[in-house]
Amino acid sequence: MIQQTQNRPKIFFGWWTVLYTGIVSGLGHGFYSYGFSVFFKDLAAELGLSRAITSIGSGIGRLEGGLESAPAGWLADRFGPRWVIFLGVIATGCALILMNFVHTVWAYFVVWGFLMGTGLNLGLTVTVDKTIINWFVRKRGLAQGIKFALIGVGGVVVVPIVTWLVTAYEWRTTCLIWGFVLLACAPLMLVFVKSKSPEHYGLLPDGALVDPGLKADIESMLARGAQYAASFDETEFTFKQAIRTRTFWLLTVAFIIQTIVIGGIGIHIIPFLTDIGISATTASAMMGLQVFFTIPSRFLGGVLVDRVSNRHLPFILAAAFTLQAIGIGTFLIYGTTSSIYVFLICYGLSSGGGTPILTVALGRYFGRKAFGSIFGVLRACQAPFSFIAPTYAGWVYDTTHSYINAFITFVILIAVAALVLCLVRPPKAPGGIGS
Repeated sequence: MIQQTQNRPKIFFGWWTVLYTGIVSGLGHGFYSYGFSVFFKDLAAELGLSRAITSIGSGIGRLEGGLESAPAGWLADRFGPRWVIFLGVIATGCALILMNFVHTVWAYFVVWGFLMGTGLNLGLTVTVDKTIINWFVRKRGLAQGIKFALIGVGGVVVVPIVTWLVTAYEWRTTCLIWGFVLLACAPLMLVFVKSKSPEHYGLLPDGALVDPGLKADIESMLARGAQYAASFDETEFTFKQAIRTRTFWLLTVAFIIQTIVIGGIGIHIIPFLTDIGISATTASAMMGLQVFFTIPSRFLGGVLVDRVSNRHLPFILAAAFTLQAIGIGTFLIYGTTSSIYVFLICYGLSSGGGTPILTVALGRYFGRKAFGSIFGVLRACQAPFSFIAPTYAGWVYDTTHSYINAFITFVILIAVAALVLCLVRPPKAPGGIGS
């Protein structure tokens, strides 16, 4: 029998999941993606590393963590995301605490690369998206937009706090403090995340009203939930069916390229700005501006896709990628302070909007049941390139004392990705694909 309450809750439980996972994801990803850029130079100087070698630590985390996305997604599909998320947050907090004791390059690779990558990808990436995809259909874009907007808010809040902490206490203590913050957040994950879809708790996705007289058993609720999802043009694919479609692989190629661009630029933003004579405090504020502009694009991107047909979703993604190319290209052409602001704003708007739209598109195209495995494999395909990209950007700087050649590569690649997305079409119903 399903777990069913007598009274329908005033606030659908899925919204509490969105709120809390968004806040904690903002603290975790904000520190890893944006906070690291704040103490990138300090860490490199203390350990005696070049920028390419320092970038490898982040690259290892993205590579190893990305490769874990497939098994993490499978675990979430098979056993539910609740305990996977909890353990991932615990691992992330422990890794940050251990950074306080890192004194060699190998320890840095193991802790920041392996342990952080494991924690974030188990706890705050595919598994969180799986949870939200499970609980929402019609309002999925809104839910994802809110979650990703909260991650953006986290980034905006994290950068100045980390800058202050590093200035006042240095980077080791900063990592220690942030580790304890995440450990304190972990237990509430067991409160705000459920192991199964809402049908198992007597609810329908989006908090839709349950039909009067519907039998209170799992089979009836699951059948009603599938019918509800189908009314919004969502078709259930198995994992094998999904990876046999042209749609899956075109989306994978496009987002591999996006991974290269975001991974190559992200951790080097503050080093790039300080290299051209901008103070560390101003550079931090400029990065905060870039992160700030991810917030409206994350939210509005999610809201928009709820109102767009499946056929038009790839073109919205292509427009976001084109905006990123425009921003990078503007800086390359003009090279002025004003063009840097254009670059950062366009980069923020584009990078913010892309991922929530992708996750909604995958859910819309392939359904809820195997979403964790499908998204996990896509991220695993991205993993080698997420390792290469920041290392490549660091190598370009080490050999040319400039990031310009790396930026040229990135603007060409993101333009190619936009063209690839224009070729994406909704997949045919799985009956003709096989199982």
